[in-house]
Amino acid sequence: MVSSAAGTRQRVAVIVNPIKKTGVDIRVLIEGICRDEGWAEPLWLETTKEDPGRGMARQALDAGVDLVIAAGGDGTVRCVAAELTGTDTPLGLLPLGTGNLLARNLDIAIDDPAAAVVAALTGTDRRIDVVHVTLDRALKGDVFLVMAGLGYDAALMGDTNDALKDRVGWLAYVDAGVRNLPGKPVRSTIRLDGGKEIPGHPRSVMGGNCGKIMGGLEIFPGARIDDGLLDIMTMAPRGRLGWLGVVAGLLRRGKGKGTSVEYFQCKEAEIFTETPQDFEVDGDHLGKVSHVAFRVDPSALRVRMPHGRKDAAVLTDPRV
Repeated sequence: MVSSAAGTRQRVAVIVNPIKKTGVDIRVLIEGICRDEGWAEPLWLETTKEDPGRGMARQALDAGVDLVIAAGGDGTVRCVAAELTGTDTPLGLLPLGTGNLLARNLDIAIDDPAAAVVAALTGTDRRIDVVHVTLDRALKGDVFLVMAGLGYDAALMGDTNDALKDRVGWLAYVDAGVRNLPGKPVRSTIRLDGGKEIPGHPRSVMGGNCGKIMGGLEIFPGARIDDGLLDIMTMAPRGRLGWLGVVAGLLRRGKGKGTSVEYFQCKEAEIFTETPQDFEVDGDHLGKVSHVAFRVDPSALRVRMPHGRKDAAVLTDPRV
């Protein structure tokens, strides 16, 4: 494989979260696969507590690499993707986290590091949507690739025990979820595309760019990561057995009389709450807010996917 400059080998930057433990030496693995595939020695960049990936992604872009691999969990992927958004440099994934939700939605191997690296170096490019987020009308925003949540789901993300997560993985979220079930709904208003307003008292309002979470469950049924649309879901348990109604609503995909789950689609959305609520993006708890604005940026990020995935067709976007 050679880059557009004749006679020069392609080079990848690997942005790795060093606290993620694996059963293999990731650096040795990637360097070996790069040699086998004819790539130059990779540029190796480690995230820090102070900078979980954005600065490293800028370094990679400044170095003019042909590909950036985010080696870590969903938080690392999100921070790297935020800097690659709007560029022609593709993002590859080496899933090392607990959820690895973007990788799951793109059918990238989450338990086979070698396969994930080979897919990143040799796979097919596809452009996906990115959702921009502004909290409490701040001048500087954030992004998400999979989903974001205001209320219950964000509270459980913020309350998840990291030590327990290291021991039992995703089951730690179940523990936090049970502990946060008690609570009161909050008065809120959702505004879709600057027009329609939906008042209510939900426990959680979620925005989804794609639908799949752990266990193969589709929390946003039919959501597509490249359709230019944002899926909104509200959960509003009612009465003593309200959460059973939420489960039933999820299983019925929001259909049926009296469901405690509702779905909407839009390109932009705003959420206003009477009191500040917990907020998370792609599993990262960002604190409490009372106003959230979402905006879809269609086809803004180029990602590298495994060959053979059904919807990983050759790109037709004119920017490619």
